[in-house]
Amino acid sequence: MDEPRLRVGLVLSTSAIDVSLDGPFSVEADHGRVPLPAGMRLSARIVDDEIRVTATDGQEIGSGDGARFFPGPGGSFVVHGMTVGLQFHWEHAEDLRFKGRLVLERSDDGRIRVVNEVLLEDYLVSVVSSEMSATCPEALLRAHAVISRSWLVAQIEAAGRPVVAPPPPVDQDGILRIVRWYDRQQHAGFDVCADDHCQRYQGITRALTPTARAAVEATRGVFLVHDGAVCDARFSKCCGGLTEVFPAAWSDGDVPYLQSFHDQDPPSLTPVPDPDAFLRASPPAFCNCHDRALLERILPSLDHATQDFYRWQVTLTRDEVRDLATRKLGVDPGPVLALTPLERGPSGRVTLLEVRGEKRTIHVGKELEIRRMLSPTHLYSSAFVVDAGGEGFTLHGAGWGHGVGLCQIGAAVMAEKGYDHEAILRHYYRSTTLEKRYD
Repeated sequence: MDEPRLRVGLVLSTSAIDVSLDGPFSVEADHGRVPLPAGMRLSARIVDDEIRVTATDGQEIGSGDGARFFPGPGGSFVVHGMTVGLQFHWEHAEDLRFKGRLVLERSDDGRIRVVNEVLLEDYLVSVVSSEMSATCPEALLRAHAVISRSWLVAQIEAAGRPVVAPPPPVDQDGILRIVRWYDRQQHAGFDVCADDHCQRYQGITRALTPTARAAVEATRGVFLVHDGAVCDARFSKCCGGLTEVFPAAWSDGDVPYLQSFHDQDPPSLTPVPDPDAFLRASPPAFCNCHDRALLERILPSLDHATQDFYRWQVTLTRDEVRDLATRKLGVDPGPVLALTPLERGPSGRVTLLEVRGEKRTIHVGKELEIRRMLSPTHLYSSAFVVDAGGEGFTLHGAGWGHGVGLCQIGAAVMAEKGYDHEAILRHYYRSTTLEKRYD
């Protein structure tokens, strides 16, 4: 196996984008590559149903279906006003710098897609510095390099296989059932996106410390493997004390190395007999961490504002739930009478929620669709219990993210306590081994 060159979707669909070239670049043309002046700022726009790329002085660089730019030694490029944290509560625009090739091409809807072609190991240095802080303990960075590499190659290898798509909405006996999940079928034309939907990838804008580079280099070509296959190594920010199983968030079917267990040592596999009591309590776990100095050191700056991740509380009025359901699902349930969890995963995450309104009843799943439906952006997780009151509903929740696989905060605490990266991976991924597949 050779080191893959990735196509990373930076901007998936836009009618206009500005980029700057820092250092030597050339652009692909019919007769070969044409050198461009260093420091050139480019503007790409849709004009007459084609992509037109011009420099700030008005010089036309290219037009048609797009353009590909190749860096020389030390070359990098900046995408201006790139959206970070799309649809999450930290969404904002930022100028981000990247290494590798820059591709401007037609998206599926006829607009502009911005793609970064980059070698996998260079990509990983950025990912481990974007998903968590580059100042994390090296054991965590090594573990994250392995799982990020494994997850991505597993997605690439699965690209040619049939995708299990969510079922269409069903209206039966007066109940509308909407069950959706979001996975690799959402991205066509590139291998991975740059945002939290896949893995955070913010180029070389974030601090790429020697520790982060050393962690990637020390694990170069190393994959998490189960039964001879590269693992689909999922991860989330905080499991809430109990990890979740794969089908709670995605298509049905058991994944042997993605099981539910208590985030502690030894990792108890005993199911929680009472999800209500578990989610209202604050049981010990690696991710039950309130050390602000440690959290600020291990979490990237985007996540510092999120402090109540292990146990949290959200209150929604009945009008807010009705409005959210109408906007997010496209169905007005009428005045909302009740929110009732119907099915849960082993961690307590709700996988099917009943929204009972005066006009109609809706059953919503799975994990992420529930989180989207109950928040203007995303609820922290779907691990919650509901208290109903006269004005609305209070959700008592646990965790941050889907909870499947590695718990990033739990793993960071393990690393801080002296566990090495192999012990961290054994803890979160049952019955797996490490295997080097390229040098």
